[in-house]
Amino acid sequence: MRVPTGRLCKSRVVADPREPLADVLDRELTGYAVFESQETLLLDAEGRGVITFEDGVPVVAYHTGTDRGGPPALADLAIPGPYHVSLYELSAADLADVHDATELHVPPGMPAERLAGDPALAESTRRAGPDRSACPEQASDSETDDSDPDGVSAVEAFLDDTEKITAIQEQARAEARERADAWDL
Repeated sequence: MRVPTGRLCKSRVVADPREPLADVLDRELTGYAVFESQETLLLDAEGRGVITFEDGVPVVAYHTGTDRGGPPALADLAIPGPYHVSLYELSAADLADVHDATELHVPPGMPAERLAGDPALAESTRRAGPDRSACPEQASDSETDDSDPDGVSAVEAFLDDTEKITAIQEQARAEARERADAWDL
């Protein structure tokens, strides 16, 4: 997925992806966010998550490391923080080609639910999203099948990714050792 370069609005490290998702909604940002997880920051893992927005509402998700889009891309990004997040502003016209890739689409509230675990933010995002009555063929987030074309759910895909699980376990062990050393245990 190629996204044209936008104008950087904000770049910072956050412990919880809720903050930038809420910020995007409040700003009614049209553009995209680039999420680099602690796995990428600390373990030299590859890949970033990119979520595009129109008027603050998520449209497309893509993970550069796994080359997966839509709900599976959110599963690839859904690991414990911190995250380095950069927000970019870009016109809707510049995002039109990216938004035409329906296989990369995510329901409006899904990033808030999957990444931030925040049902209230997800509901606010759904309310800000497109009018569902105008497009009855679009299912609500809760009705959306979050599986990839092979029938594997986002959770199953994450659990099957042994490299990612091993990296998380190794990182947790290293953090535990650091804490034990700091506490003279």
